[in-house]
Amino acid sequence: MGTPGEGLGRCSHALIRGVPESLASGEDAGAGLPALDLAKAQREHGVLGGKLRQRLGLQLLELPPEESLPLGPLLGDTAVIQGDTALITRPWSPARRPEVDGVRKALQDLGLRIVEIGDENATLDGTDVLFTGREFFVGLSKWTNHRGAEIVADTFRDFAVSTVPVSGPSHLRGLCGMGGPRTVVAGSSEAAQKAVRAMAVLTDHPYASLTLPDDAAADCLFLRPGLPGVPPFLLHRGGGDLPNSQEALQKLSDVTLVPVSCSELEKAGAGLSSLCLVLSTRPHS
Repeated sequence: MGTPGEGLGRCSHALIRGVPESLASGEDAGAGLPALDLAKAQREHGVLGGKLRQRLGLQLLELPPEESLPLGPLLGDTAVIQGDTALITRPWSPARRPEVDGVRKALQDLGLRIVEIGDENATLDGTDVLFTGREFFVGLSKWTNHRGAEIVADTFRDFAVSTVPVSGPSHLRGLCGMGGPRTVVAGSSEAAQKAVRAMAVLTDHPYASLTLPDDAAADCLFLRPGLPGVPPFLLHRGGGDLPNSQEALQKLSDVTLVPVSCSELEKAGAGLSSLCLVLSTRPHS
């Protein structure tokens, strides 16, 4: 299977969904969410799309915003993609399950093999699934249950799949992520450190680790662009969002750091990795 990180293949496309006006009202977007500045959230989203396209050289596919889906921009929860296979998730919140429809259609149009979850007892949010390049870790959280994790294992049989308990309100990728092909980055909270310790016990592969002051800083995206001779990138929260973590991120010397902001979108529960789906397939001609 090669060296750790080879499964984090070269990326060619990114999928995002526009920010609807309905996201601006916390009441409309979901119970307990604060109202946010719609114009700022849309600017942040636009900058993210621009960096995916211009800085990372990905072909950007943008789904239009849907007012009936206020949390639709968090489309990282709707699918787990590896190679040419896309597992369409079953979000914990019934109100969010219609979000998968547009994502399914877009991924079908790109020629991916689509796997559906038919078990009504399963719940699975995509941001509870961390792929390291060699294996999957699935966070057992408020959002994702054992049956959802079993379906990840059934879908991606070429890879080991381990479950990691996640305490508190976070998804697994809200606590830790890949900072490089062999490096796991994690926040400093007890929940994040507990998750990393569990992963270390479960894996047979050696990963370096880097602790960041902010849990949200660990929600990053390690990407290999499909351009020859271009080093890998780490898309991460910038200093304007999380200044305390910037010095630690500089230790990741084998990647090009690309900062973005999602401080306003974060009010709606968005982490950086929830705002896009990255894939390496090429559309049918």
